[in-house]
Amino acid sequence: MKKIKLEIVNLTYSQAQTGAYVLVLGETKGAKRRLPIVIGGFEAQAIAIELEKMTPSRPLTHDLFKSFADGFNIMVSEVIIYNLVEGIFYAKVVCNSDGKEMELDARTSDAIALAVRFGCPVNTYESILAKAGILLDDESVPGTDVAKMEDLMEVEENDFLRKSTEELTMLLEKALNDEDYERASKIRDELNNRKKS
Repeated sequence: MKKIKLEIVNLTYSQAQTGAYVLVLGETKGAKRRLPIVIGGFEAQAIAIELEKMTPSRPLTHDLFKSFADGFNIMVSEVIIYNLVEGIFYAKVVCNSDGKEMELDARTSDAIALAVRFGCPVNTYESILAKAGILLDDESVPGTDVAKMEDLMEVEENDFLRKSTEELTMLLEKALNDEDYERASKIRDELNNRKKS
């Protein structure tokens, strides 16, 4: 299966879940799809600290793992987001030592925190992006009215079921323009459910 390389596009506080953050990954080539992943505060901090090249006064857990791996000549060569089940992403950390390769199961947030420390690529498969990716489109939806879109954004998520596909498409565009990737992923899920029906 062909792998698709991802990069960290954004890390932002979740507006829907207290204490949670949304990590947004994007394709490095090709389409403009984004993969929003809800992560915990500790993991968000671990990723942000490394991205900002800050040095904490004491090593964080991911820093300890990096020191341990370096001490025993273990390289992390790749992180792969390989599955999505009931809204939960599954990842593995691919390690190499003395010519031996091993894949370790990991929470996606931990795997990405390690990827930024080791400077290794984060990859996924087309099936994951097709299921959970949000396509950014430079072109506006024909006939959109800004005031109408803002009114629609006030609608609660459980009201998505009552909205037409056209209205949901407008909501999705607005959420993407506002970089509200968490809301966009929920709207996308509803649109995908309708396509399956």
